[in-house]
Amino acid sequence: EPGEYHVNIKVSNVLGSDTRELMIKIGSDICLTPPMGWNSWNCWGLAVDQEKIEAAANAFVNEGLRDHGWTYVNIDDGWNMHKDAEPKRDSLGRILPNEKFPDMKALGDAIHSLGLKMGIYSSPGPHTCGQYTGSYQFEQKDAHSYASWGVDYLKYDWCSYDQIARDTSLAERQKPYLVMKEALNQVNRDIVYSLCQYGMSKVWRWGAEVGGNLWRTTGDITDTWESLKEIGFSQIENQPFAGPGHWNDPDMLVVGWVGWGPNLHFTKLTPDEQYTHISLWCLLSAPLLLGCDLQQLDPFTLNLLTNDEVLAIDQDVLGYQAKQTLVEGDIQVWVKKLADGTSAIGIFNLGDTTQGYHFDFAKAGLPNHLHLRNVWKNENLGSFVKGMGLKIPSHGVVLLRQIL
Repeated sequence: EPGEYHVNIKVSNVLGSDTRELMIKIGSDICLTPPMGWNSWNCWGLAVDQEKIEAAANAFVNEGLRDHGWTYVNIDDGWNMHKDAEPKRDSLGRILPNEKFPDMKALGDAIHSLGLKMGIYSSPGPHTCGQYTGSYQFEQKDAHSYASWGVDYLKYDWCSYDQIARDTSLAERQKPYLVMKEALNQVNRDIVYSLCQYGMSKVWRWGAEVGGNLWRTTGDITDTWESLKEIGFSQIENQPFAGPGHWNDPDMLVVGWVGWGPNLHFTKLTPDEQYTHISLWCLLSAPLLLGCDLQQLDPFTLNLLTNDEVLAIDQDVLGYQAKQTLVEGDIQVWVKKLADGTSAIGIFNLGDTTQGYHFDFAKAGLPNHLHLRNVWKNENLGSFVKGMGLKIPSHGVVLLRQIL
């Protein structure tokens, strides 16, 4: 029956025991916490194929990522027929995968057998950004195909819809997303709906109205400090519009081996920039979608992705997106309210040198007396009154959580 159910779970082994409450919500609303998973684009670009998708799914299990909440395995552009190829669809109008994806239903079954979920990609225009077949005028057919394959997530990328839209009015920007949402509503499957149109017409103001569960707020990210800084620290105006079932999406994660094609390289972000990347996205309640080769996870990257205390900030059920509460020179403070009444706090140094900083609680709108924990170090720091002294590396962060 629809409703909210609370289940107490206790686990124990030779190291001890712990108890947590699991809240289960049953109803029409989905995506109540930000999606966590992997997308093929930042890694493989148009060189993606079924074997690479299966390898990513297996890596989720073999590397232990699944046990930390990483769930979605999403195919981006390049899985169906190129715009210049024929046929693009069968005699019934159903979309055809290309030779790189010989059996979509089997792929979906394989992903689900691992306890994971499958995502796919399309465009409301005639073709995708990579010049593959789009869903224009075949939205209902495609939605039914996705459901029959076991798809759990659709990234719907504006791309060639500029050729169709009559103008840049709000109604024209909304129209293709309403059409596909109506098609998704006709299938007997919950499919997370990701709007990808780069923040046009301030999509955060209306994304939920057209049925979106998440929406890109910017253009594509790259693995540079300039791109990370510009995108991550601009998520201010959209803050009030995030919450359970509808999330601002500042794009995918650029840690590990990336490349947007067959030739990969290790991320150009420094270790401290990577800590900033993961910390800020978690404070923002952002979707966490990896874009790296999961078969080349080094110990540092794996540590970034499996710190449960950090991930818990992103997945907090209140769904509150952090606010920028203080800017002092190169220092920015972002505060996220949590469901238990406490806060998570990120103190970021955007400057080019390590800085000593006195963190004044009142200036950041925080209580006078705080018990604090360093989340990356999993270490209680103690009690502080009015403020605390910090040393923050260049482009780095101190990520704290208030404890009761």
